[in-house]
Formats: sequence, C-alpha cells, structure tokens
Amino acid sequence: MTMTTVPTIDAIKPVTSGVHHVTLRCTDLERSRLFYIERMGFPLLMETPELFLFAAGTTAFGVRAPATTTSAADSFDPFRVGLDHVALGCADAAELHRVTTALTAAGIENTGVRMDSTLGKEYVAFKDPDGIKWELYMA
Repeated sequence: MTMTTVPTIDAIKPVTSGVHHVTLRCTDLERSRLFYIERMGFPLLMETPELFLFAAGTTAFGVRAPATTTSAADSFDPFRVGLDHVALGCADAAELHRVTTALTAAGIENTGVRMDSTLGKEYVAFKDPDGIKWELYMA
C-alpha cells in the first residue's frame, strides 16, 4: 500500500473585523422588500432596481432580484450545500419574546421560543418569503 503525503501549508489567518455584509437572492424583489423593510422593520440602507440593502444590527444584508437563470419555482433549501440559516443575536429575553409575539401577530409562521439543546440558548426561528430560515438567538 502506498501512502500519499499532503503538503503542509501555513494557515492564511485573515485579519477581519467580522461579517461586512451578506447577500441573499430572491425570486420576487418587491415581495422580499415588503417582508424585510415593511413587515420586519429593518432599516433600508440603499435601493436600486435590482437590489436593496438593510441593516440588522451592524451587519448589512443585501437582497438581489432573481437572476435571468433563476426559476420562478425555485425556493430555498437548507439541506443543499450553501446557506443553512441566518441567526441574529439577541441579548434580552424580553426582546426575544416580544419579537416572537410580533411575528405571530404579523402572520409570520415561527417556531415560538425554543431551547437549543446543543448550546442551551433560547431562540425563535422563522422564514422569509423564499423560505430562507432566520433565527433571533440569545447571545
């Protein structure tokens, strides 16, 4: 049996201040804008005919219109390679419960407040109109 050696390389170790922005692709830009800006109430940072940006804390999120190759029937699947979900930090249990109640009142399906048994933290999960899963997660 022959052993193959993998060359040793030094880790890149980028120096970063953290996430600058995250961009999501949607199937209907106006529907997504209504969800994130009007219903969720995230502040709008910028808007073009093909993209809008909103702030969630100190992180900018972009939502892009469908590409010409995006099927109208396409939807998010957290089980495919790529994004599983987005979790926003929450430092206050009262805020977590307030948002959960507001999601329900707005007709946005959600899990209710649950306990993550792995990390022992409470969270609420919900989905955007394209099925992208979001969580508000106790930090």
